[in-house]
Formats: sequence, structure tokens, C-alpha cells
Amino acid sequence: MRPLVLLVALGLALSRGEHRADYDREALLGGQVGAGPGGREGDPSFPVKRGGGGGGDTRQGLTLGWLFPQEEAEEYARLSPEEQQRRLRAIVKKIDSDGDGLLDKDELSSWIQQSFKHYVTQEAKQHFNDYDRDGDGLVSWKEYNMQMYDRVIDFDENTVLEDQEEESFRQLHLKEKKRFEKANRDDVPDLNVDEFVAFEHPEEVEYMTDFVIQEALEEHDKDGDGFVSLEEFLGDYRRDPTAREDPEWILVEKDRFVNDYDKDNDGKLNPQELLSWIVPNNQGIAQEEALHLIEEMDLNDDKKLSEAEILKNQDLFLNSEATDYGRQLHDERFYHEEL
Repeated sequence: MRPLVLLVALGLALSRGEHRADYDREALLGGQVGAGPGGREGDPSFPVKRGGGGGGDTRQGLTLGWLFPQEEAEEYARLSPEEQQRRLRAIVKKIDSDGDGLLDKDELSSWIQQSFKHYVTQEAKQHFNDYDRDGDGLVSWKEYNMQMYDRVIDFDENTVLEDQEEESFRQLHLKEKKRFEKANRDDVPDLNVDEFVAFEHPEEVEYMTDFVIQEALEEHDKDGDGFVSLEEFLGDYRRDPTAREDPEWILVEKDRFVNDYDKDNDGKLNPQELLSWIVPNNQGIAQEEALHLIEEMDLNDDKKLSEAEILKNQDLFLNSEATDYGRQLHDERFYHEEL
């Protein structure tokens, strides 16, 4: 139901059924990944998104086959138990920011949030190399179009198309261009790597916050009053006149609106409340995961985790956000003791 948040099934990997949800511009704008504006994949008259875009989550689950892409799973399998533990000890040492040999909930939560940020930005930086076709260290709007659609697209902002599907795509593309321009912070029209990260993941960059809010208001604030009401929050839902009550998913969404998002209880979401709806609360997710790990692994009930407790429950720790489901064992930024 979240407009900017696609709760991708592959991302629902936490043992309690919750995972980080990413800002998703296709969900917000009504676009479809991998197909033209009407979803008619293979129709040459419609541009098809080909490049890797934002919004997807590469963390895929709890078993080894889901933990990593195939090549990473094979690398993991080749690690000796001793090497696995060596890398895990190095990660634990880095999480232990105060050096007391124990991990408390704040240290675990802080590390998990850093992990979120790291992989989102690293993924965008990898995409940057694909888009930067001429290798000049910048991505132009032309290069972005060529990578995404195999051709340069240029819609007139003031010309509404008669075909509904083409018009939907026109609006999507114009908003992409607007976000591209907003991400640019200097006099050079092309994006450097940091600006490209802001373009792909505006929810992760502070200077894009106003843009994220405005984009959501344009999509959902139908009466233009600067707020999102419950009816606007629910979108196009219309209750079946023959039904005795609303379906369960509507009841769940209404409860979220009232109890999670509408903090001042005025029946509508102001811009800051709207932000809490459209951008994932990484801090809350990280804190919950930290508490979950301590609850499951703390053998002496001191509300902290020692290296010995973690090594005794190594599989559980590797199947958590604390190591990004084991990915950190393959990333020297996390396990290399000198970094």
C-alpha cells in the first residue's frame, strides 16, 4: 500500500517477517519495471527500462542459496570454518565501538544502519558505471536514457498525449527528468557519482528530502491542500456497496494511518508525517533487529553479546541484518581489520 515503498518479497527476510523497504519511484508514479508504460513488454513502440534502477533490494533471504548471488554463495562455501570465524571476529570488533568486548543494542543498531546505507550507495555506484558510457566520470541525461530505454526520449512538458498509457509514461519520464535535475548540485549539467546516488536513492540524501515530499504530494494530494487525507491515502479504493465491512487490507491500512503516521491525530498527513510513510524507518528496523539478536543470543542475560556468544550462534548472526545476511564476510570494508 505504501506509495514509495515496494515491500519486495525477496526483501522480507527477517525472521519476524519484516525487512527494510526501499523508496520506489515506479510504485509512486505508477510505472512498471521491465515493460513499457502499459506493461506491454516486447512492444517496440514503448520504451523498456533496461538499466538497473533504484528501489530493489538485493538481500534475498535466510538460506545459503538465498543469501548471496550464485558466485557469492560459491565463495562462501569455499571459506574454511576458520576463515569464516576470522572474518566474523573482525566484524564483531568493528561493531564494538567502545572496545569493551561486548555489543549492546545501540552498537548493533548503529552498525545495521551503516550497513543499510553502505549497500544502497554501493549499488547505485555500480549502476553509475553502467550509465557512464563514455567513461568521463559523469552521467548525462542522454546516457541515462540510452541505458534505460535504448534511445533518447524527449517529451513536451505541455503536450498531453491522447493514449492513456503513453501519457502515463510521459508523466513518469518527466518526473524522472525533474529528479535528475534536482539531484544536480553544481553548474555541470551531468551527474557525478554522489549526485547519481541522490538521483537513484533520494530518500538517502538530505538535500533531496523536500523533493521526495513534493513528489509524494503531487501524486497523492488530490485536492491540493498540502496534506494527504485518509481517502487520499487509500487511493482509488471504493467500498463494495454489497459488502458488510471493508476488506482486511483496508482495515490494516486505516489502522496504520491512524496509529503510525497521523501523529497529531488531525485526520491528515502533513509533510513530515507523509515522510514517515513514504521513506523507510531504518532506525526503527535496525533497533528491532538489534533487540531480536540480543534476545536470541544473549546466554548470560546481560543484555549484551560477547564474541563467544556470537560465535556459538554464528549461523543466526550471519542470517541477520548485522552482517547483511552474510554479505559482509565478502566485503573487505567490513571484515578487513586495517580499514
